[in-house]
Amino acid sequence: MLADHHDFGHEHPEHKAQIHELKVSNAHFAKLFTQYHDVTKEILRIEKGIEAASDERLEDLKKQRLLLNDEMMEMLVNVG
Repeated sequence: MLADHHDFGHEHPEHKAQIHELKVSNAHFAKLFTQYHDVTKEILRIEKGIEAASDERLEDLKKQRLLLNDEMMEMLVNVG
């Protein structure tokens, strides 16, 4: 089953201003944000059948996305 698009900003609209601020002022957050976006794109390509991958690879990517999400949320909570 195809998942909804998990854009970090759309997943957390209540933090839109803080996300933008951290993206421009914190290089580590910006790197995590880019990684999150890249992992999400890869997950969507696999789920749409554009890119082949094992179930294990897909699960690993989803876990990676969750870890990135958690780390960015930790940064957001500590800033806001």
